[in-house]
Amino acid sequence: MDKQYDSEMNLTLLTDFYELTMANGYFQNGFKDTIAYFDMFYRNTPDNGGFVIMAGVEQMVDYLKKLHFTEEDIAYLRGRGFDEGFLSYLRDFQFSCDVWAVPEGTPIFPGEPIVKVHGPVIQAQFIETMVLLLINHQSLIATKANRIVRAAEGRGVMEFGSRRAHGTDAAINGARAAYIGGCVGTACTIDGRDYGIPALGTMAHSWIQLFDTELDAFKAYAREYPDACTLLVDTYNVLKSGVPNAIRTFDEVLKPMGKRPAGIRIDSGDIVYLSKQARKMLDDAGYPDCQIVASNSLDEYLIGTMLDQGACLDSFGVGERMITSSGSPVLDGVYKLSAIERDGEIIPKIKVSENVTKITNPGAKCVYRLYDKDTGKAEADVITLQDETIDPDKPYLLFDPEYTWKQKTIENFTVRPLLEPVFEGGKCVFQKRPLQEIRSYCLSQVDDTLWDEVKRFEHPHNYYVDLSRKLWDLKYQLLKEHSQKS
Repeated sequence: MDKQYDSEMNLTLLTDFYELTMANGYFQNGFKDTIAYFDMFYRNTPDNGGFVIMAGVEQMVDYLKKLHFTEEDIAYLRGRGFDEGFLSYLRDFQFSCDVWAVPEGTPIFPGEPIVKVHGPVIQAQFIETMVLLLINHQSLIATKANRIVRAAEGRGVMEFGSRRAHGTDAAINGARAAYIGGCVGTACTIDGRDYGIPALGTMAHSWIQLFDTELDAFKAYAREYPDACTLLVDTYNVLKSGVPNAIRTFDEVLKPMGKRPAGIRIDSGDIVYLSKQARKMLDDAGYPDCQIVASNSLDEYLIGTMLDQGACLDSFGVGERMITSSGSPVLDGVYKLSAIERDGEIIPKIKVSENVTKITNPGAKCVYRLYDKDTGKAEADVITLQDETIDPDKPYLLFDPEYTWKQKTIENFTVRPLLEPVFEGGKCVFQKRPLQEIRSYCLSQVDDTLWDEVKRFEHPHNYYVDLSRKLWDLKYQLLKEHSQKS
């Protein structure tokens, strides 16, 4: 089997080469045992939306569990000039970091740590590429899927994107992420086998073209799949032949069998107009329960517009614009050093930039979400230093970390730490959850804990991600120190 299609292949060297040059440099300069803290966070929400859906943690955990250097890896690196001492270290490499992550399906916001890594700097630095690859991609697709699902207003959305995905892993993991985001199923059969996602689909236009007539094609399909008969009606003419032939098939094949049709699918044309006419034809023929499915390069904006115009649609098949998040195809997650340990003391580190959004938050940190007790809605997230706690029995002062005069004291709230341990000392403590459970959790988190203003597609309310006073003071103390040095 070609390695590019082998899900069991060793992915250790799927990393930016500078991770290895830095690792070698750390090794040669006596930093091998230095303990470091790294944070993953993202800066900008795709599609100018209000939030992102966390996804990809399970694949990150699987990668870290398998992390090791093979003799093939060592031989390649020897050919790149790395010395034997460093190669011997890699040969004996054993992952020993602590790792925390926000659970999959959780809404997340810019600037807050969503993965935290603590351990030997060579190890903690080395995993950067894959952590970013896995979390960025799946979180991006889960977020796009959730936008499309919300636009459908309770109608089912099916993921149809495999043929337009950017590679095999993008198709497989993308379908998984889309399901987390709220899709009801996928056309990607391997995800049905491996993740239990409902694998859905009926026919392509080629099925109909293969037969002498459209009616022959419909009847053959109905005889084969009488319990799940959905017919594609736009191969020739939706209203003049497609829907009439579908109705005739329902009358002449399904009805004598005591079966009801599942639906028809429209994949081209003016879907709003066609769906209205098709609905009337189906109702008049005695099939008000026959659903109408739409496909054809859909996204949240097109679906919203069609529904606003009164389209008679029951579900949607969405392909390339979901699996590639075509409107905003990148989640800009980054992975930054935040602290090191020296003689048991945590030494905070900060990256300074003239671009304010690129200034990092220093120190070993935690993230808490504060919920209003009466509404259950999330009020704000607070990033703190890891030795801080937030007491829900006392009033808590929130303040904007950039516009500090914007302040709000909240009471009557509950507190939830967002980061959960997935590795302790290199030992996996992550508990896998059924994907259906993650999907249900995601939908409940979005529906029940986020204000409608945060969920707007256009100009959403800016959800507050604040710093604790202690962290804010530390950050600006370090900024002042660096300013005086420069």
